[in-house]
Amino acid sequence: MNKQKGYTVNEMAKLAGVSARTLRHYDQIGLLRPPRGSDNGYRRYGVPEVDRLQQVMFYRELGLALKDIGAILDSEGFDQKQALAGHLELLKARRNQLDALIGTVEKTIAATDGRYRMTDEQKFAGFRQRLIDDNERSYGKEIRQKYGDEAVNRSNARVAGMSKEQYDRAQALASGYQEALRQAFENGDPGSELAQQACDLHRQWLQCYCDDYCREYHLGLAQMYVDDQRFSAYYDEIAPGCAPFFQQAIRVYCTAD
Repeated sequence: MNKQKGYTVNEMAKLAGVSARTLRHYDQIGLLRPPRGSDNGYRRYGVPEVDRLQQVMFYRELGLALKDIGAILDSEGFDQKQALAGHLELLKARRNQLDALIGTVEKTIAATDGRYRMTDEQKFAGFRQRLIDDNERSYGKEIRQKYGDEAVNRSNARVAGMSKEQYDRAQALASGYQEALRQAFENGDPGSELAQQACDLHRQWLQCYCDDYCREYHLGLAQMYVDDQRFSAYYDEIAPGCAPFFQQAIRVYCTAD
């Protein structure tokens, strides 16, 4: 690149491996606008635009929409180094997921050929690892701060060692408590029989993942469902405003004699 003049649209497209049409679209929506040169008025991409396009492509690789990427990059608190560190962690987690799935496929092929005896648990190991990695990426930092590394590591090990029957039971319990919670929310009484049934199913679901369940732990999670917007958004998908209702229901459940 001529450091004084920068890249043309076509040069930038070739460098990044995207189409010129894509770059023009980014320009039109304000996501990546190259400044005009002082000599001839042509638009040229300089170092800031190169770095911004790299960030755009990282976020696109992670599945974010263009409007969300623009909001992140233009936010007052955006830190490029911190963003890169976040990209690195997410990509490492994805690599771990792929490695686990590749290992499962390889063992399955060997078992099909009669070269390897594969247990039913091993057939689902890669999928369980994906569950662990997704949870770590989404909630690991907060959970570890609240409950400690030892408890989280034990929970992860428990998930990794689940049999197919245990995993299926956990999934059934999750669906069960969510449906009961949805119906209870419509009735509006956190102390109702249906709401308490949802809490009991939720308790059983929690015990699939942790071996040291207690009421304090259950209450702490309920508080997190309200305080953390990611959890609130999850329960809002069941019904808008469901998280505070669920917290109240769990409080009733955990304080009952």
